[in-house]
Amino acid sequence: MSGQVTPITVLMADDDPDDRLMTKEAWEENRIANKLVFVNDGEELMDYLYHRERYSDPKMSPRPGLILLDLNMPKKDGREALKEIKADPDLARIPIVIITTSNAEEEIVRSYDLGVNSFLSKPVTFEQLVKMIHLLNEYWLGIVRLPGNNDQNGKIRG
Repeated sequence: MSGQVTPITVLMADDDPDDRLMTKEAWEENRIANKLVFVNDGEELMDYLYHRERYSDPKMSPRPGLILLDLNMPKKDGREALKEIKADPDLARIPIVIITTSNAEEEIVRSYDLGVNSFLSKPVTFEQLVKMIHLLNEYWLGIVRLPGNNDQNGKIRG
């Protein structure tokens, strides 16, 4: 490789269309080069990760380098999806950041017990969301070295 940097795909699972739209706008406001892909619930998240149903083409559903996960979703909630992902050796190393409205201590503890990498509370204002996305970008896509995301020179892709 010639030292070129290829941005990773970030996959967000959230059932709230307003939250998805605001996150997309905050992503764009921060001018993040990484592709942000959305799924609506935990079942769709697992379909994406396992290339099932409408995600059967791996070229159209590349392996994410980071998952942003809401806890409270229909069909399969974030807790169930987190448990399933972390139990699968092929998926377990994908970092997962929970972004949810819950602040309950038991949710935080349970999420870390299930293997989440970070737990964030959804901001109240758009300005706070823009700042959170900026910091998330700086940390997860700028500082952290993710497995399988380094070029031969050791530079992070993101």
